[in-house]
Order: sequence, then C-alpha cells, then structure tokens
Amino acid sequence: MTRRRIIQFSTGNVGVHALRLIIERPDLELVGVHAASPQKAGRDASELCGLDKPTGVIASDDVEALVALAADCVVYTSQAETRPAEAMEEIARFLRAGTNVVGSSFVWLVAPDFTDAWLRQPLEKACRDGDSTLYINGIDPGFSGDTLVYTALSLAGRATAVTVQEICDYGSYDDAEFTGVSFGFGTDRDHQPILFAPGVLASMWGIQVRSLAADLGIKLDEVRERHEKWVTPEPISCTMMNVDVGKVAAVRFGVEGIRDGHVAITMEHVNRLTEVAAPHWPYPPDGRPGVHRVVVEGDPGIEINTHVGGSSTDHNVGGVVATAARPLNAIETVCRAPAGILAAHDLRPLDYTSGIMW
Repeated sequence: MTRRRIIQFSTGNVGVHALRLIIERPDLELVGVHAASPQKAGRDASELCGLDKPTGVIASDDVEALVALAADCVVYTSQAETRPAEAMEEIARFLRAGTNVVGSSFVWLVAPDFTDAWLRQPLEKACRDGDSTLYINGIDPGFSGDTLVYTALSLAGRATAVTVQEICDYGSYDDAEFTGVSFGFGTDRDHQPILFAPGVLASMWGIQVRSLAADLGIKLDEVRERHEKWVTPEPISCTMMNVDVGKVAAVRFGVEGIRDGHVAITMEHVNRLTEVAAPHWPYPPDGRPGVHRVVVEGDPGIEINTHVGGSSTDHNVGGVVATAARPLNAIETVCRAPAGILAAHDLRPLDYTSGIMW
C-alpha cells in the first residue's frame, strides 16, 4: 500500500474533519498543518481536531516551510471565496513546487471547463510548471450536481428535465460568520447578501448547470438565477443564530438552464433555520432534516435522495464531514493523474473509495 504524505491546509469547519481523517487513515501520513490563527499555530495537529494521541506534527502559518516539505498532496479547505487572490496564490505555490492539491474551497473550480479564465488559467499554468494536479469538489456544489446526477441519469431511457436540490435545516449548523452572512440569515428582507448579488449564484452553481449540459450533449439558450426569502413572524433561536421577528430565517434559490424555452436543468437550494421556517416550501422526505436530491423527469421518472448524518451524527455535521471526505477520498487518484485540473466527470466512482475502510 502506498502511504501518501499529506498537508492539511486550514482547520476550520471543514478542515478539522479532514485533519482527523488524515491522522486516522493508515494510507495517509500527515506531515504538515497550516493554521493562520495565532491560537492554533504551534499546537499539535491532534489537539486541533480533538484526538488524544499526539502526532508530533505542529501547526504552522509558514507556507514556504510547508511547500518545502514536498508532500504528495495538500488538502486545501481554507475559505477561498472571500479572498480569491490570496487563496489562488497559496494553491499555486504548492502546484508549482510539484505538490498535488485537492480541496473543497474555490467552488468555482468544481466544473473547471466553465470556470472564468482569471482563475483557471493561472492554476493550469501552475499545474504545468510543477507537473501537478488540482481537484476541487464537495457535497454541494459538487457531488449532488455531478456524481449523484450521473448515477440517476444512468437509469434513464430518456431525460426531459433534471432537478438537483439541497433541502436542509441549517439551524444546527454553527457557522453564522460565513454561511449565515452569505445567505443573509437574520437580516432585513431588503438586505442583499453576497450570495444574491447579480451573477454570484450563476458563477457557483451555473458552472455545474453548464457542465451537465455539455455532458448531456445539449445546448442551452441561457442560464438564469432566482432567489426568494422568508421572514419569521416569531423569534427563532438555534445554533446558527437568533433571528428576530421580521428577519430572514429561510432562503430559496436556484440556477436554471433553459433549452428551447423550457427549464431543462435546475440546481436549487431550500435552506431554513429550524423546521418551523418557510412551512410552505419543500421539506426533505421521511421526516429527515436534510436531503441532497436528484429528480429526473422522462422515461422512467427517477428520484434519488441522499441523506448524510444519522442517529448519532447531526445532519449538518454529516454534511461537513462529507464535504471534507469528498476531495480527500480522491487523493490517490489525483496523485496518479496527469498534470492539470480535474473535474468529477474525469473520475470513476471507484476513484473515491480507496482507503475508506480500515
């Protein structure tokens, strides 16, 4: 068994789970950890992810020292969407040095063939310069809009429309600073969060709409975005935040691919804070708090519902673990791949399974 030398870059909501998995898996060897916070730098990696046995790997904010480790792969989970220039340079430094990178950040790269040139081209050059490979994916954007769709479509005789949905109660998700702000939870109805600025939804989920259209061999007339908000008539208290009367406690948004005047591909989110919010909007099936769903209209009709978490794991924690696991599970494939930026349609289903059972 090849044991890959790995660097974990960041120990936030996603990174802390990736770090724990790297330490626990016998096919991976943790050799470095990046932590920008003074409260985390200088601490043992195990301490940062709640494990008891010290690893001897100490978190550092020295990117050059981490690059010099010449690891096989970096797992990059640092928040990139709010600081794209800095994050792009961090990733590129590893790629130019010959270190492969997988990650959940920079969701614009989930469908790299449709990523804007300002981001794609410098990273493509870094891959060429270092003979290295980059792969970005998560649960959504990511799995639900590519691999889960491919699975559903494989059962279709003919598809006339495809809908991808995340319907999830975010109330137990402890991420008010990024998710809460980005979605506009707790704000006035007329406040425009960054997610609903013109073009942002299309830049994040629209690339998967375009990529899926290309995979299907169809031509879209346009890609359009939509969103709506629900304000609460009663105070809501949850882990995410406390929401006052008249403030936003649920959002529904989507990106649609239009073909011949009809909606052919939809990628939609329905996200609420507690189950009482937006009672007229869709809920997950079977009383579950969250679902990633694909519905294929055509012959025959197909619906696949995916739930993460379980009786002992909160669904939002499960979603974050899955987001970390998705790129981490592709490490071996990425390390063996030719130089360049990979997309989900470049990988086989079995490319995500190596090393997950021990």
